Amino acid sequence: MKLFRQALFTLFLAVWVFLLVLYGNFFTLPQHNTTATHFDAIVVLGTPSKLDGTPSPEQRERVLEGVREYKAGIAPRIIMTGGAAHNHFVEAHSMAQFAASQGVPPSAIVEEDRSQNTIQNIFYSAQIMHQQGWSSAEVVSSPYHLGRTELILLAFNKRQPALSIDWRTHPSKWPPEYAIYHKIILNTVEAWRCLQLRFLSFPSSRFLPAHA
Repeated sequence: MKLFRQALFTLFLAVWVFLLVLYGNFFTLPQHNTTATHFDAIVVLGTPSKLDGTPSPEQRERVLEGVREYKAGIAPRIIMTGGAAHNHFVEAHSMAQFAASQGVPPSAIVEEDRSQNTIQNIFYSAQIMHQQGWSSAEVVSSPYHLGRTELILLAFNKRQPALSIDWRTHPSKWPPEYAIYHKIILNTVEAWRCLQLRFLSFPSSRFLPAHA
């Protein structure tokens, strides 16, 4: 019995330490590389529409947060990102239409409609920004998604210096449809991904080359 209690305590301690490292890494990632409070653009990261083309819960909340930040004067324009990555609806276009329905002038909305994932969201948005002479962005995404986004932004500025930008991240609200267990699962999965990426980094690609 004593050995069983010791084994149980050791297991509990190991799990506690693992969770401490896992979430400690996740919640202490840098959230900005600038102290600016106003930006050239708000970049809203893409996420799929529903199969009928209407906004999914996360897409809705990301766009609504981008709209709130735009109306608060954080930036004079919004870049909606995402191609037809998961169904035939182009995420950027669906998001742009929804933002326009919320009162954002179409002239203040830019559609980045080529990307297939978060790394490409950043890459193609930065391309657009540099073409327009914009150099800073507030990047909006779902709360659980921001850790990986921050790691991408850090790696991007290091490995794509010609397209580097000043940035800070900003969370959208959790969809009210999501139960607490859903939020815990999403946070835990992303925390594990971020821990892996923190130590293993991103594989080399044309969007994130191994060396600058």
